Amino acid sequence: MKKGFSLPLWVTGAAKSAIKKLIGLPFEDYELIKIPKEKNLIKIKVHSAGLINEESQALGISFVDSGLDLDLTQNLEIWTIASLEKTYKTSNRRLDRINIIPGYGVGIDQKTSKICISDFAQQLLIENLLNIIPEGYTLNLEIVFPNGKFLAERTSNKSFGIVEGLSIIGTSAETFASASPDQLKNAKAQLKQIIANEVCDTIIFVIGENGLNLATSSNIKFPIIKVGNWIGPLLVDAAIQKIKTVILFGYHGKLIKLAGGIFHTHNHLADARIEILVYLAIKEEVPLEIIQKLSQSNTVEDALLVLESFSLSMADKLWNKLSDTIEKRSTEYINRYTKTDMKVGAIIFDRNRKIRWSGLNSKDYISAFKGF
Repeated sequence: MKKGFSLPLWVTGAAKSAIKKLIGLPFEDYELIKIPKEKNLIKIKVHSAGLINEESQALGISFVDSGLDLDLTQNLEIWTIASLEKTYKTSNRRLDRINIIPGYGVGIDQKTSKICISDFAQQLLIENLLNIIPEGYTLNLEIVFPNGKFLAERTSNKSFGIVEGLSIIGTSAETFASASPDQLKNAKAQLKQIIANEVCDTIIFVIGENGLNLATSSNIKFPIIKVGNWIGPLLVDAAIQKIKTVILFGYHGKLIKLAGGIFHTHNHLADARIEILVYLAIKEEVPLEIIQKLSQSNTVEDALLVLESFSLSMADKLWNKLSDTIEKRSTEYINRYTKTDMKVGAIIFDRNRKIRWSGLNSKDYISAFKGF
């Protein structure tokens, strides 16, 4: 199975190398990274490290090797700039001794200006850096992605209020190719393990890192599997395994493809999102002048804004219809390969990560996602 290591590990490797240089330890071209709650160490290559700014700061540089040909961050250059500050207040919170600063090319929350970083990435930094910070000092760690702003334009970050660059996301050490059969094999293995270890008849399939982050922070009691682009075959496998209900949870820009019968969702293979939306708008008798504007939209999010500016109620009606269509087409897809009573639900969130729409099969589940 082709795999590599996620962005947080390469950030941590560069940071660890910079701190070691700052406190006088010799440079090595690799760092051993400890994964939280695991015993194994992962060897991460570091390109270089050196003292800067009159030796009050140190710079560590690494290049991402995710092992994935189509990964946006593959070969991404990472700079970590470390400096130490005398601490005058004591704190029991481990994160208080590490001040993570978003530098150039690193994504921040548009509303709060805080760095966009996953819990896994923060825990990884704490686990590997805390024990080498000298007693009585706080670490200031600035993270820079020199090419981050350019690459962020090719993502949906802005749709989620993330600006200025790339997020430091990732929920595990290893990465898997979402468009390859390896990802399907891995997801099937997770499904099999959940069925073997838990008594459950409902499973959540989340689409993308943003979907996973939102799902895990919501009040959901069901098992969660992050799926890649092989959504169709995984739905069939769940039906064969006698799961009663699968809830598809994700951002509308990804799930909309299922409403058009596209069940391998990677952009390199198929895309018809605006065309699908226009078709649904025609069926819902949206005014022609609005349909024309929808057809000229660059993204599904732009189309939603067009429709909301015309009528909020019409926008909600169309997006709920989209959810219904996802459920219907998913069921039709499964029944091509196996006869089943399994229900497929669809719950969709918007650009503000607000959970808003659901199909008929998932009406009874959406309150659990919202935390009611």
